[in-house]
Amino acid sequence: HVQLVESGGGSVQPGGSLTLSCVVNGTTTSLNCMGWFRQPTGKDYEGVASLDPFHGATNYADFVKGRFTISRDSAKKTLYLQMNSLKPEDTAMYYCAADPRPRRICDFNHYNYWGQGTQVTVS
Repeated sequence: HVQLVESGGGSVQPGGSLTLSCVVNGTTTSLNCMGWFRQPTGKDYEGVASLDPFHGATNYADFVKGRFTISRDSAKKTLYLQMNSLKPEDTAMYYCAADPRPRRICDFNHYNYWGQGTQVTVS
């Protein structure tokens, strides 16, 4: 089975930075897309960033472009989300996700595996 475990959330002042980590237990060779999603309290899930781990292609939501960076350390089997210039509206539960289906583009739809989430609060 595939298990995703997020960490690194916390509280930060506006303009600050945080780095989220997602440890992947199980194979990554079959995970053709990986991504970060978030859910503000009382609101819908939204895609934040995605990564094709085989080609390195990345995709970002418009509201985080230039501020967030998604990356992967294959040796550590860990996915990262570097978040800079954080804003109060970035406050949310952040989730790591992965999906084995090959896609031309790693969009924000139909991810099979999800972590438990890590809370980010910007205030």
